[in-house]
Amino acid sequence: MSESRTFSPYSDEDLEADLRWWSAANYLTVAQIYLQDNTLLREPLRAEHIKPRLLGHWGTSPGLSAIYTVLNRVIRQTDSDWLFVTGPGHGGPALVANVYLEGTYSEIYPDVSTDARGIHRLCRQFSTPGGIPSHVSVQTPGSIHEGGELGYALAHAAGAAFDHPELLVACVIGDGEAETGPLAASWNVSSFLDPTRDGAVLPILHLNGAKISGPTVMGRRSDDQVANTLRGQGWEPIFVEGDDPRIVFRALISAITQSYNAFRAGNSSNRRPAIVLRTPKGWTGPHEVDGRLVEGTHRAHQVPLSGVRENPEHLRLLENWLRSYRPEELFDDDGRIVSEVAALAPIGDRRMGATPYANGGRILKPLPLPSTDRYALDITRPGATNHPTTRVLGEYLRDIYFADQSADGGGTFRLFCPDETASNRLDAVFEATDRCWQLPLVPEDDNLAPKGRVMEVLSEHLCQGWLEGYLLSGRHGLFASYEAFAMISASMLVQHTKWLQHATRLDWRIPVASLNILLTSTCWRNDHNGFSHQGPGLIDAVLSLSPDVVRVWLPPDANTLLSIAEHCFRSRDHVNVIVADKQPHLQYLSIDDAERQCAAGASTWDWAGNESDTTQPDVVLAAAGDVPTQEILAAAQLLREWTPEICFRVVNVIDLMALLPESAHPHGMPDSHFIDLFAATTDVVFAFHGYPRAVHQLLHGRPAANRFHVRGFSEQGTTTTPFDMVVLNRMSRYHLVSEALTWIGRDDPAARRLADHCRSQLERHYHYVRENFEDMPEVRDWTWS
Repeated sequence: MSESRTFSPYSDEDLEADLRWWSAANYLTVAQIYLQDNTLLREPLRAEHIKPRLLGHWGTSPGLSAIYTVLNRVIRQTDSDWLFVTGPGHGGPALVANVYLEGTYSEIYPDVSTDARGIHRLCRQFSTPGGIPSHVSVQTPGSIHEGGELGYALAHAAGAAFDHPELLVACVIGDGEAETGPLAASWNVSSFLDPTRDGAVLPILHLNGAKISGPTVMGRRSDDQVANTLRGQGWEPIFVEGDDPRIVFRALISAITQSYNAFRAGNSSNRRPAIVLRTPKGWTGPHEVDGRLVEGTHRAHQVPLSGVRENPEHLRLLENWLRSYRPEELFDDDGRIVSEVAALAPIGDRRMGATPYANGGRILKPLPLPSTDRYALDITRPGATNHPTTRVLGEYLRDIYFADQSADGGGTFRLFCPDETASNRLDAVFEATDRCWQLPLVPEDDNLAPKGRVMEVLSEHLCQGWLEGYLLSGRHGLFASYEAFAMISASMLVQHTKWLQHATRLDWRIPVASLNILLTSTCWRNDHNGFSHQGPGLIDAVLSLSPDVVRVWLPPDANTLLSIAEHCFRSRDHVNVIVADKQPHLQYLSIDDAERQCAAGASTWDWAGNESDTTQPDVVLAAAGDVPTQEILAAAQLLREWTPEICFRVVNVIDLMALLPESAHPHGMPDSHFIDLFAATTDVVFAFHGYPRAVHQLLHGRPAANRFHVRGFSEQGTTTTPFDMVVLNRMSRYHLVSEALTWIGRDDPAARRLADHCRSQLERHYHYVRENFEDMPEVRDWTWS
């Protein structure tokens, strides 16, 4: 960052000018919530001017506008880049008002013009059918954070600051949001931001004392208690408090300029500045309504005057409230903001609504990806080699780091992982970089350094939140997690998917790099971990989300994982969920075959089946996932050896969304291809990585979907052997063979002998693992032959 600087004194004229901007923003905020006509009060307010449904949040809005106003002045004085992250996202009308005042809104949405007609449109569209949402949504220029689901603001702000050394991120945290677990953990970002390589994050803890219907914890705590909390997390609080706008504005600009200079000085040994802003909830709004205090209480949270169309007194109070901002002095005869107020906005991309850091596709550069051939395993015979599947991905990521790294140690790619990089067999990345760490180091530390670019923190929320902010501000990355614990941040994933779903419908939102999530240490192979670590539920969580966004990949081996990873890193505006276990697994496909299958999504493995070109199979054996693939192949081998007269086909599915009908997902295969793979009427025994219901959900609408008999994870687990896990969940090779024999309907001696063998082996397994603490040799050492 550049050096600190001396700011011009904040004169009385400057203050009065900023207060006029603030009044204009507050006026437009209230008008958006209430008015459908007479939006500039050019005539007395009447009930028919009021919207029939009053939706929106006033309480936090004046505080947000005050911060925005002061930041505008700081930006103009310093010619610096700022991003505004709004934790209280329900303050949407305030952000829309400020982005409109600075001119960005009308540039992006010309129908909301900078005149009376545009203001009329601005108000009518807010929280109405066919309009815009009430939150700081993807439709709001300058936003990377919707803020509807609280807790993620500071994580998103940090992610946006990583590898953007010239960027300053103002992150407003509501005191309601401060009560959430993710936000409480997010204060730890002070231990990860590098002051020279990264941008700066300025948390602004906005304490207005109340949430929807009661007080907030931080709002009721003393300044000393709040200060001690922040100092213990590496922040130095600057308190700004009061209800007199002139006092608050002077103190706020002093606090922000002081913070700016501290950031520019780049001294990492000091605590980082954070602002604590205490202002009344619903500041400048109705003080009392119906004899009850409103301003400064939870009653100001949403719509302080709720009966305006029916209650003449409420209508009078609303008109007085709106006129208190003196709109006739703020907007000219044409409804344009007067020139002296409009001049307070920064210029061009320095406007916070126009910053490219909030529209990351504008600055996104392609990630330098090495050829997967360099890392591919040499497969001469399918199913004969064991290898940790994710290890080759770690080598691939290592060289992405090498290729991406800039001369100053920065880059555009980061791996985010909750203390599990080595556990997940991705530790080759440490040959290229270290774990990021800004706290003291000791000789026993492994791979820790201030300039490290592997982000490890034991919080799935932070890892994913950091990555989301990193992506939305124009970077690339991967979030690797134990499969079961990715559910901790599943709701965050849902919110990000919703964001991308709407972003793809906005021409001005340039596509960003996809959110790539690697789920490993999966339910089937947890070694020393038990039932708590066994849960494939994230697949179910994403299946019903936007088909334009979500992809689920189940590569069965290392080479298919490489191919899928390359595809996902090149993709844009998607959420890619990749499930690949970290343990040694049998390897099946050459890199060329892997790339062909990944492109197809699903294919027949002719080498594993025994059908001829002229026959229809008696049964189809299908698999999706690494362990299911091994078990279905072992089942195929048993059928081949014991009942060679039974004709069967083996199908492997990598792209789970390919199972959907063509009309339901861009990757859904046509019915004709579906029948080519799974036949038209033949029963299908399907071994699946996750919960069986997921496959049944995907197959709805396919020809004769009831012929699919799915085995998968059925919530049976413990600390046990790998094969015992598939036995417990009735997805073992012996269960699959028995299922196939049932649906084939054969009752000849060979089939009966095979069924007896399967039952006998399951019985033998039960006793063997309890006596020997490992799987039977014929299972443990099994390979395809």
